[in-house]
Amino acid sequence: MNVYLVQHGKPVSKEEDPDRPLSDRGKDDVGKMANFLKKTGIRVQAVFHSGKTRSKQTAEIMINGLNPGGELLKKTGLSPLDDVKAIADEIKQGQNDFMIVGHLPHLARLTSFLTTGSEFNSVVSFQQGGVVCLRPAADHGMWTIAWMLVPEIVTFP
Repeated sequence: MNVYLVQHGKPVSKEEDPDRPLSDRGKDDVGKMANFLKKTGIRVQAVFHSGKTRSKQTAEIMINGLNPGGELLKKTGLSPLDDVKAIADEIKQGQNDFMIVGHLPHLARLTSFLTTGSEFNSVVSFQQGGVVCLRPAADHGMWTIAWMLVPEIVTFP
């Protein structure tokens, strides 16, 4: 089973729109990422998002690119400052590949908690529109970072 953690795409500024939807560049970066992932054969059953506009828009682009018939679900516990332990427990019980679209610092803390047992160990530097793939480690009940992609790699000319 793989879990794909995605930081939402680049939003507009708070001054431009307090709701902070995705900017044109954010939509473009996430769309290219979804297309790239689809070409590699990645398919997710569900994409969870925090409910914030930029997270929901990113999740919509991802599910439409990877599995148009898949589930798009708002999930509590994915906001920037939420506790990571509840969602970590849900992740550990998952059976199918799925994606979580969220925010910093939550995603970074969640990754640290799943891979080291402490949310305060910095193990990955997320980027807007980037994807981190986690897999369960066979030997110790923790998770490993299988790979990470950022928009600059996918959109390289």
